[in-house]
Amino acid sequence: MTIINFTPGPALLGGALIGLAAAFLLLAKGRVAGISGIAGGIIYPESKEDIGWRLVFLIGLVLGGFIYQASGFGAGVEHIEAIVSTPMLIVGGLLVGIGTQIGTGCTSGHGICGLARRSPRSLVATLCFMGSAIVTVYISRHLMGAA
Repeated sequence: MTIINFTPGPALLGGALIGLAAAFLLLAKGRVAGISGIAGGIIYPESKEDIGWRLVFLIGLVLGGFIYQASGFGAGVEHIEAIVSTPMLIVGGLLVGIGTQIGTGCTSGHGICGLARRSPRSLVATLCFMGSAIVTVYISRHLMGAA
C-alpha cells in the first residue's frame, strides 16, 4: 500500500483547528461538538435561540473547506470524487444517520470530544464504529473487489 498525497502540515493544522473549535464550543456554550447533535438541534431545536449558534457552526464547517482550497494549502490535491452511484450515497447517508441515532452520537461527538473527556461510553462507541469501518473496507476492497 502506498500513501498518496501525504500532507502532514495541513493535517496537523486541521486537527488543531478541530480541537480548538471543540474546546471553544465546550467553554463558550457548554456543548459537545458532535456534528449529528448540532445538525439535529436545527431540525428539533430546544429553543429558538438554540438555532443560531448551530447554523453558524455548520456554515463554518462548509466554509472551512472553501477557505482551505482558496488558501493554497489544497493546491496539488486531487479533486475528491465519489465512485459510487447517487442512490448508494443516499443509502450510505441514511445508514450513517441511523447509526448516529442508535449510537447516540457521531464520530466527532464520541471520537473527538467524548474520548477527550475520558467517557467510557464514547470509547465503546468509537471502537464500534472504527471496527465497523475496518470490516467494511476489508469486505469492499478485498472480498468484493472494489477499487
